Amino acid sequence: MEHVKAIRRFTVRPVLPDTLRPLADLAHNLRWSWHEPTRALFDSLEPPGPAAPSGTDPVRILGALEAPRLAALAADQDFLARLRAAAEDLDTYLHAPRWYQRTEGSAAGRPAALAYFSPEFGVTAALPQYSGGLGILAGDHLKAASDLGVPLIGVGLLYRHGYFRQSLGRDGWQQEQYPVLDPGELPVTLLREADGAPARITLALPGGRSLHAHLWIARVGRVPLLMLDSDVEENAPGERSVTDRLYGGGSEHRLLQEMLLGIGGVRAVRTYTRLTGTPEPEVFHTNEGHAGFLGLERIRELQGEGLDFDSALETVRAGTVFTTHTPVPAGIDRFDRSLVARHLGEDGALPGVDTGRVLALGDETPLGGEPGVFNMAAMGLRLAQRANGVSTLHGAVSRAMFAGLWPGFDADEVPITSITNGVHAPTWVAPEVGELGPEPTDRELWELRRTLRERLVTDVRQRLRASWRQRGAAAAELGWTDSVLDPDVLTIGFARRVPSYKRLTLMLRDKDRLRALLLHPERPVQLVVAGKAHPADDGGKRLVQELVRFADDPRVRHRIVFLPDYGMAMARGLYPGCDVWLNNPLRPLEACGTSGMKAALNGCLNLSVLDGWWDEWFEPDFGWAIPTADGAAADDEDRRDDLEAAALYELIERQVAPRFYERGPDGVPAGWTAMVRRTLGDLGPKVLADRMVREYVERLYVPAATARRALTPDRARELATWKARVREAWPKVTVDHVEVGDDLADELADAELGATPVVRVRVALGALAPDDVEVQAVTGRVDADDTLADTRAVPLKPAGGPDLEGRQPYAGTFELDRTGTFGCTVRVRPSHPLLAHPAELGLVALPEETTGEGAGVLLR
Repeated sequence: MEHVKAIRRFTVRPVLPDTLRPLADLAHNLRWSWHEPTRALFDSLEPPGPAAPSGTDPVRILGALEAPRLAALAADQDFLARLRAAAEDLDTYLHAPRWYQRTEGSAAGRPAALAYFSPEFGVTAALPQYSGGLGILAGDHLKAASDLGVPLIGVGLLYRHGYFRQSLGRDGWQQEQYPVLDPGELPVTLLREADGAPARITLALPGGRSLHAHLWIARVGRVPLLMLDSDVEENAPGERSVTDRLYGGGSEHRLLQEMLLGIGGVRAVRTYTRLTGTPEPEVFHTNEGHAGFLGLERIRELQGEGLDFDSALETVRAGTVFTTHTPVPAGIDRFDRSLVARHLGEDGALPGVDTGRVLALGDETPLGGEPGVFNMAAMGLRLAQRANGVSTLHGAVSRAMFAGLWPGFDADEVPITSITNGVHAPTWVAPEVGELGPEPTDRELWELRRTLRERLVTDVRQRLRASWRQRGAAAAELGWTDSVLDPDVLTIGFARRVPSYKRLTLMLRDKDRLRALLLHPERPVQLVVAGKAHPADDGGKRLVQELVRFADDPRVRHRIVFLPDYGMAMARGLYPGCDVWLNNPLRPLEACGTSGMKAALNGCLNLSVLDGWWDEWFEPDFGWAIPTADGAAADDEDRRDDLEAAALYELIERQVAPRFYERGPDGVPAGWTAMVRRTLGDLGPKVLADRMVREYVERLYVPAATARRALTPDRARELATWKARVREAWPKVTVDHVEVGDDLADELADAELGATPVVRVRVALGALAPDDVEVQAVTGRVDADDTLADTRAVPLKPAGGPDLEGRQPYAGTFELDRTGTFGCTVRVRPSHPLLAHPAELGLVALPEETTGEGAGVLLR
């Protein structure tokens, strides 16, 4: 029967003998994806032949085992011993105390559970639920949390088509395929009620419709990852397709995805904790704005417990962490306000929650945005008491980008901190690198680098042949692929998504110069390039096509290759096999950029623009910094790219290649291996996801849990009432009179280093009391316009009772401990013990003259 489709699909699983039952447990805990002994155990079950293109996939491997093979394994004592060892090791890993449990004071101060929401998770190629760096970062976050014993619950969606598979047409144009993913063939299990029925969550939609979802669980070591799936029979066709594709569909489709992730995700967590007895999360972490609606659902829950909107908002904020990953407004999800109102109103998912208040949370007009638009990042920041960017530079960029949400404060005082991303070493480090001794010799390092490079060359040739066959080439045409790349040639890697700011084709700016580098007679270079453009991004697809056409040129195709369908399986061989990792984004548009971290963990040196994490940790011993254009040159796109491409060629030609090919009498490039050694020993520990997750725990999760515990219902009401009172009274708060030291009354007077001038000020507080505010003297350097910079603040104390006009006197001193031209002013800010940051309300009062042209008193 040709072309007849099945009306139902199901998976037939083998019945495992009792002695082999642990295989099922091992296959359904994704720890195998970073635990080499377990991977090796499953790989040994594969029949001889070429490896599967997706790498190890234990569920697929088990599903393919025939009865005779199972019987042979059940009688194989050596295999059974290895299986028992792997099962015992997993049991110990899952239940023994780890860092989080062993740390002093953990039981009292640390949250019993946390929820981590992300629109995508890149845990393994066998569970393709990611598109790029955001998902890989989320997967590494879960793995590191598991290794450390941090009690996370991951929350995401199960996309039935995942992200797209990429191939190339004959002309080099990107083509997309969306293979159907059957949960029965994935390392996930369905969450069921006590009676065996699938657990289900439901969202009400406008017009009396409903959106239902089942919950699948992926076990990521100790961390459960809950994945909501709308492909259930109870849904109408439109709702059934909500979780069809990652980042697919139009605006309403995306809104429904984000409602299911945020609102449905909270309900999924409640269902999971009810059925498993797991503690309720004390802290909710929103990985980007896509999951931001989770805060609204928690407000709805608290209103059902008797809190008003404002008190519920304060309670939610106290226990919420928001991480932003975008350095540009264009990267933020935005929806039409009327669309949001219709879906979240009385006829939608959040009945009883004031729609006007909800819309105000997403208002982007303070950021210079449009009044008719709902901004998910603005809502995420307003719903979280703690927020962070993902590198030091990105933190600064984020504070400037979102400063409008905290009017009256300079960008450097905006309450957005930074925690630099990290990567999960056991996932990304080649086993041979992990087996290096503590003090490897130069020869050992060099031989390791060649082994990894040779393995990459073999993999590239296989992938390139497969790609050309997909493009329509006959096998007889592809003999040339046997000599593509050379295991003894300097190998540069470049692989990532293909938005325009990552500049995939900067290397092609001067094609003749690039050819000369590739074909240099003594110091040749070879390039391995990969990357996916978003299906809707024709500009990105044109960049891919331009690169592919250059790489198709018979003159250079043995030295440069483009590999389609970049993903985790490819990356695991690409990072270790490259000598240099190239990254040339437009600065400062790379929030962090973790691919270079994964390369560094394998002894690959970085060649990058000073952006993201590289701006923070670059040292000449770790690699090279590509100079970036500034001034007028940076404003002219063509000139900027010409200059930065020329700088890239110059670095490769004059520094990178000579260092690689300068060999000693023993044939080893000692200068190169010295850089590899420093990269592994000094840079490696900084880029670890373990370090990142520890920072989240100590700097954000524990303070958030502490704040949430402190906010009892009564204190939440008190805080909400206090904030409303302060906002209403603030227009009457003024700084009326400032005096700074008698000897500094003359603006031309010089001050001596070490002097401690007295500051006196009178402040009108209106309806507020002194306990409601903090009065500060602020000093700093001044520029030609008398604008303060590099400021320091000193608190001033009440100095007696109010004067006849009701103004409160304050006084204090500050130390002149730096030379140069300085200024001083005074400011008043709200103060309350439950505020996480003084700028939280965005309210500040300054002397009238400092809001105009002057900066207060000058100190020379």
